[in-house]
Parts: sequence; structure tokens; C-alpha cells
Amino acid sequence: MTSDFIAADWPAPPNVIAGTTLRSGGVSQGAWESLNLGIHVGDDPKAVAENRARLRGGFRLDAEPAWLRQVHGTAVARAPLTEAEPEADACWTSAGSTACAVLTADCLPVLLTTRDGSRLAAAHAGWRGLVGGVLEAVIEAMGASPDDLLAWLGPAISQPAFEVGDEVRAAFVALDTDAAAYFEANPRGRWQADLYGLARRRLALAGVSDVHGGGRCTSRETEAFFSYRRDGVTGRMASLIYRSDA
Repeated sequence: MTSDFIAADWPAPPNVIAGTTLRSGGVSQGAWESLNLGIHVGDDPKAVAENRARLRGGFRLDAEPAWLRQVHGTAVARAPLTEAEPEADACWTSAGSTACAVLTADCLPVLLTTRDGSRLAAAHAGWRGLVGGVLEAVIEAMGASPDDLLAWLGPAISQPAFEVGDEVRAAFVALDTDAAAYFEANPRGRWQADLYGLARRRLALAGVSDVHGGGRCTSRETEAFFSYRRDGVTGRMASLIYRSDA
């Protein structure tokens, strides 16, 4: 396994491999240095292909992960995929050797597994996805009881770095008045949003209480992570989950 990776710290079965790549360990240059895994962000396609090959080699994957064309929506794909990069923001599988994956650079990656590892999922959960219901959608697609699920929150932008406007707070509060607790007013008349807290709240309301991870900041940890908010043009990390039955 590659060392340029944060392993999910959760009590999943030992053959469930899950976590998020760091930005190091690849060949991309400039704004995308170095392990950029996003093909859609302006990087040299040959560099991205090499980076993805390194990812497959590092994790001993027999095939490409189930890459998605993410649009901040709520569609859920099932892996193995029937088409290349379908438009979706979550993926689930019961074929554990297939890696579900999402790409992020501030948005929150959420990985899910049943307690026995028989069903796995990955979701791209920025604020739009959380409001839209991407976590609820992938939980429903998995077809497992929510209390049988474990969730891990991968690296995302932290509350001190995530400034949003009134419209974002209003969208969450319209769904759930208690969501107001995850926004702090700042001196600029805007709000600092706790993306981790909002995700935990959505998961709890969906019946998933066994939640792990969180606490990193893609914006502030410059050496470790890509950050769209911080840099604009930048690469993407991958968060992936699969079952190793070897």
C-alpha cells in the first residue's frame, strides 16, 4: 500500500481498505503538484494517467476505481459501473473488489461500510450535496439498515476556513432548524460553516450514529492537501473504499 494515504480510522473489518490520498507521491507539476487524480482540472492528461496508475499499483487494484463525473448532486451509481464516469456524486458496491471513489479538494468525502463489509460506498458531500440529500440517497441505495453502517469523514475544509453566505445557512436551516448550531457569524457579516458537523447531523438524522474521522483541514494543511478555496486552480485527492479478499 502507498504511504501517501490517510487510512480510515474506524472499526471496519480488516479486509475493508479505505481512506484518502495525500497530494504527494505523483508526477504532476505546477498548480497540480503532485498526485493529482482529477482529469477535469486542467492538468496534463498523461500526468493524471500516471498518477492513477500509481494509485492502482499502490493499492494493488486489478482495475480502475469507479470514477464518477461529480456535479454536486445526489445521484448514486452502482459499481461495477456500466458506463465510464457516470454523472453521480456517490457510488456503492456489493462487489467488494471494486473500489468506489470520489474526488475532492475541500468538499467532504464520506465513506460507508456495513459492519460485515459486504456493502461499501463513497460519497462526495460538499454543502450542496449535503443540502440536496446525497448521504440519504447513498444510504438508501446501499439497502442496509442505517444502524448497521459505519461512516468515516475524510479530509475537508474546516470551519475556520469555510466562509459562506446567508443563502447557505438558510438552506440548511430550512431543512433542520438545529443546523443553525453549525454556523458561526464572522465580522464580515457572513458565516463560518462546520461541514463536518453538518455531515454528522445529516447522518444522525438518517440513523447512522457510528461516525468516525473529521478534524483535518484541506485549506490550512498546504503540504498535505489540495484546496480549491485556497488555490483556485489545483488538483484533487481521491477517497476510496474496497474490500481486499486476498
